[in-house]
Amino acid sequence: MTQIDLAHRTRLPDALRVLLEQYPRNMWESHHNFDGLTRFWLERHLMFRRALAQWQDDTRGFLDAGRDAPAHGQMTARLGGFLINELHGHHHIEDAHYFPVLAQAEARLAQGFELLDADHHALDAQLSALTDAANGHLRALQDKGADQKASAGAMLAQLEGFERFLDRHLVDEEELVVPTILHHALKF
Repeated sequence: MTQIDLAHRTRLPDALRVLLEQYPRNMWESHHNFDGLTRFWLERHLMFRRALAQWQDDTRGFLDAGRDAPAHGQMTARLGGFLINELHGHHHIEDAHYFPVLAQAEARLAQGFELLDADHHALDAQLSALTDAANGHLRALQDKGADQKASAGAMLAQLEGFERFLDRHLVDEEELVVPTILHHALKF
C-alpha cells in the first residue's frame, strides 16, 4: 500500500493516478489543452527547485570552499526570503482557488486535492523550521564569536530535508493537476 503522508510517500496512490495513465508526463506539452497558464505553473515549480538548489549550493560553498560570509549571508537572506514567501503564496492560491475547481471537475481525484492541501500544511511546518534555521544562521554570521559553520551545517540539513518533502509534493501535484487540466480543458 502506498503511504499518503508526505513524509513517507514515494508516489501517489494508484487510485489517484488514473488520469496520469491517460496523460503521461512526456505528452503534456504537446497536448492541445496545454496552455500558457499550465506552462507558467510548471515553470513556477521549476523555479522553486532551482532556488532551493542554488541556496544549497551557496551554503555548501560557504562550508567547503570558504565562500565569503557577507556574500553568503546576503544570498541566504535573498534566496531564503524569496523561496519561503513565494511558496507560501503559491500554496495559498492553490488551496483557495485551483484545488477546489480541480476537485469539482474531477470528483474521482477529490481525495488527491485534499492530499495536496494536507501536504501544504506539512510543508508549512517544514518552512517554519527552515526559516528558524536560516535566521539562526544569519544571526551567527553577524556574531564573530558564533560557530558559523555549525549554523550553516544546521541550515543545510534543514534544506536537504526540505528538498525531499518539496520535490515529492511538487511531483505529485504536477501528476494530479496537469492531467486534470488536460482532460477537462480547464481554463483558469
